[in-house]
Amino acid sequence: MTDLPPLGIDVSKLKFNACLLRHGGKLRHKSFPNTPAGFSQLSDWLEGLGAGRAHACMEATGTYYEALASYLHERGHAVSVVNPASVRDYARSRLSRTKTDRVDASLIAGFCAERRPPAWRPPAPELRELQALVRRLDSLREMRTMEENRLSSGVRVAAVRASLEDSIAHLSEQIRKTEALIADHIGRHPGLRRQRELLDTIPGIGAATAAVLLGEMPDLKEYRSARAVAALAGLVPRERQSGSSVRGRVRLSKIGNSRLRKALYFPAVTALRCSPFFQQWAAGLRQRGKSKMAVIGAAMRKLIHLAYGVLKTGKPFDPEWAKTT
Repeated sequence: MTDLPPLGIDVSKLKFNACLLRHGGKLRHKSFPNTPAGFSQLSDWLEGLGAGRAHACMEATGTYYEALASYLHERGHAVSVVNPASVRDYARSRLSRTKTDRVDASLIAGFCAERRPPAWRPPAPELRELQALVRRLDSLREMRTMEENRLSSGVRVAAVRASLEDSIAHLSEQIRKTEALIADHIGRHPGLRRQRELLDTIPGIGAATAAVLLGEMPDLKEYRSARAVAALAGLVPRERQSGSSVRGRVRLSKIGNSRLRKALYFPAVTALRCSPFFQQWAAGLRQRGKSKMAVIGAAMRKLIHLAYGVLKTGKPFDPEWAKTT
């Protein structure tokens, strides 16, 4: 990919800004709608500049990048999807203080040129379908919670109360159907079924959490390290310290896939409450003065490290092996 011109792309819901870095350091900018028509316009623009194949680089923000990344991959471009934290750190190293879509695209192009991040590949069809089902289930649960909160707020109008109850019943039925679809989908694919069985051996992780992990981290085994996977989920610690006077509390970076963090919170709580392995492991953290939330955050990170380990090795959870993970 070193001979391909870097193409930095800053993607948002409705549009994306592209920055092509030419030989000699010249930049070419253009904005396009984040639609199939906009993707075609990008191709025409690159062709007009004589770019041919490019090394496109974009941040893994939400789901907005996915269609464009797949489009560029299908047309023979090299594509890299990187953690926003990496680009943020690169911007700091360049002392960049301005933040606009145009500047962000330029920074991503520079990051691509200097770091040459690894190529991204679209997930297999069965993983894309699993991801869509898992995200639909999450949306349905959120909608039901909203309706339940409205109902519990003290609705006095009978017709409105009946409407809310009907809505909750309908959403509950849709949730049950979607859960069954997820279980059936995983069961019909031996590779997914085996991965779910491996994840299920980890304390705190059940079928529901395993489905989220498989859907949101389709290339988990291809990451170089467990820490890289934790960074994807925004679960790496971020320390604020300057000299001897500024010592802020260590917090999770929270720059990454929020769905993964959400999915791991209650499994971490359950593991800390019910698993002898996690209880013994957490005792050391508490002895060092870690707060309750810091321990939970560390447990979430431990879970994702263990998930990486069992999927990478193809072996079930082993408490003795896990002590070194």
